[in-house]
Amino acid sequence: MTVLVVLVVLLGGLAAAFLYRLVILRRGGTAVILRSIPASEGSGWRHGIVRYGDDVLLFYKLSSLRPGPDRRMPRQTLVLGDRRRPERSERDIMSDEIAVVSLEAGERRYEIAFERGAFTAFTSWLESRPSGRSQRQFPGGCGTS
Repeated sequence: MTVLVVLVVLLGGLAAAFLYRLVILRRGGTAVILRSIPASEGSGWRHGIVRYGDDVLLFYKLSSLRPGPDRRMPRQTLVLGDRRRPERSERDIMSDEIAVVSLEAGERRYEIAFERGAFTAFTSWLESRPSGRSQRQFPGGCGTS
């Protein structure tokens, strides 16, 4: 009987985590496919969504039960690299309309795949970030305005 209660509690917890994650994902975002580099050809891709914040890019994997984002990339550290089309084995999960872009986020490197319109929105968000020099510093290092 005790084992049954423990199993019911565990299943209830998993169901709650699943529903919580589902609610988070349904709030919206941009569909992408992301992988960490280095990775072997065609492997390591994870489907998910990204959300653009004022100063951070948040990535949520579709297959995760984690309550928060799976990757957090500060906007000021993001550097856009080369753009390409999906290659051989990647065509199994991507169409030719997808743009695959290399991306550096500080010390970490990624490849991220967007639909063309989503890629345009991403580059606009990235290019519109304020320069670190444009933020006014108050005397005594009290912050920015």
